[in-house]
Amino acid sequence: MVIVGGGFGGLYAAKALRHAPVRITLLDRKNHHLFQPLLYQVATAGLNPAEIAAPIRRVLRDQRNVRVLLAEVTGVDPKQRTVTSSAGTFGYDYLIVATGASHSYFGHEEWAAMAPGLKSLEDALEIRRRVLLAFEKAECCAPSQEERAAWLTFVIVGGGPTGVELAGTLAEVAHHTVANDFRVIDPTAARIVLVEGIDRVLPTYSALLSARAERQLQRLGVEVRTNARVTGIDAQGVQIGEERIAAKTVLWAAGVKASPLGQALGAPLDRAGRVKVSPDLSVPGHPEIFVIGDLAVLEQDGSPVPGLAPAAIQEARHTAKNIVRSIQGEERRPFRYLDKGTLATIGRNAAVADLGRLELSGFVAWLAWLLIHVFFLIGFRNRLLVLFDWAFSYLTYERSARLITGDGPKAAPAEPAPRR
Repeated sequence: MVIVGGGFGGLYAAKALRHAPVRITLLDRKNHHLFQPLLYQVATAGLNPAEIAAPIRRVLRDQRNVRVLLAEVTGVDPKQRTVTSSAGTFGYDYLIVATGASHSYFGHEEWAAMAPGLKSLEDALEIRRRVLLAFEKAECCAPSQEERAAWLTFVIVGGGPTGVELAGTLAEVAHHTVANDFRVIDPTAARIVLVEGIDRVLPTYSALLSARAERQLQRLGVEVRTNARVTGIDAQGVQIGEERIAAKTVLWAAGVKASPLGQALGAPLDRAGRVKVSPDLSVPGHPEIFVIGDLAVLEQDGSPVPGLAPAAIQEARHTAKNIVRSIQGEERRPFRYLDKGTLATIGRNAAVADLGRLELSGFVAWLAWLLIHVFFLIGFRNRLLVLFDWAFSYLTYERSARLITGDGPKAAPAEPAPRR
């Protein structure tokens, strides 16, 4: 069998088939499994990339029925039961496709160069570079107060969990981490703007938790704009209707689209390109093909199963069991998602948690968020490093990965401005 993708879905499916009578080829264009929920911490210099990623080969090295190949899959032929990739063509009896999702700019792909999203380590490092470089540019290379203000303005488009996490953490970086590191600029004067197109942030949470999250963001110094739709982005700023915000750093957290590989399966798709799977997570008409994770869409109790890591893990384990049932001649069972709750962090001691009948916010929610995310990290060493870095950051407000990669600023020094 073949598994495409080494994220939560693909990796946990492979692990769940450890003792199954199958030979697995796992294909991924990256050599590492990435813990995406903590990408924003890399993007804001809180964690190093290796602390939230692990080589897929290392994770599966003791599992003898798995072969891992670094390869990009370019096509699937359901009739011939083959997968085409940069490493060659592979036949399969069963296929699991778990290639996830990427950024969606809603038809404005030209915005991507000015407003990077956050889906990979490369994205996180690019955002980290832009954020840290913005302070450096404001310090050395802004000849006017207006240009200095533009360098110190950060706009995050999208008020979902990723946008909220980025906005809250950037506010802490400006107001605490780098507050005393510069001589010309005052980093605490940085303007953090979070833009959301509907009437509240964290729209998948209850109205109460959304309101609490907005208040916590505002206490951190974030300017929250709801019912605000971005109509233009360029190198100098953002257009929101008739309003123009001059900003040198714009970050995208507003939308996702499914991996294009779903189109090759000959299955029905939704508007975001996700595959409409059968109740057992297989492709209609092709019971040997399963689609899981962010690439799949399945209605449950009138709502789609959320595109979250716990859902992908549950789908992976369920799919593995159904494959074993099929091999043994047993009837497959439909997937049922067990919602254990959702959490979003906002900043230091600030988070919201929806645990079904129980809703939490503030320090208790933040502590629950921290413990759960550390638990799901792959590898004991990673958990230990993350706990150490977070403890250090909590006590000192320092962030341990403040490295700018790439070219630095090149311009004449700016005249000192009076600090407030």
